[in-house]
Amino acid sequence: MLKKIEKDMMSALKNKEKEKAGSLRLIISKCKNKAIELGRDLSDSEVIKVLQTAAKQHKESIKMYKEGNRSDLVEQETTELGFVEDYLPSMMDEVEVKELIKQIIEEVGATDMSDFGKVMPNVMKKGAGKIDGSLAQSIVKELLS
Repeated sequence: MLKKIEKDMMSALKNKEKEKAGSLRLIISKCKNKAIELGRDLSDSEVIKVLQTAAKQHKESIKMYKEGNRSDLVEQETTELGFVEDYLPSMMDEVEVKELIKQIIEEVGATDMSDFGKVMPNVMKKGAGKIDGSLAQSIVKELLS
């Protein structure tokens, strides 16, 4: 997956797409930093985790810039988020997440909020890379209360 991102960055440079090339260069450097930290090459799932972290950071920045009425920066972050999301697996929508959570609640026999700690790890494990953690958390709280 990292090779594909590098190839796409080179293509963006050739096509003079500065924003895309810059975003992809940043992603590549984050992946390389993670590889150095681990002392080995990253697997595709590890690259996806790096991409998810980058996407989360962009979403938080967008939220903060909106609160600060910085529409210019919101636009820039939204564009960069789009480049990151191109490489992420498609996320489960709210209905799919809710169904998965209901199934897990049944499996573990959860009845109230004290079982939150039993449910969430299973949700994140089964939906690996395809579930937004904050969405899952709010649905679990809703279903257990």
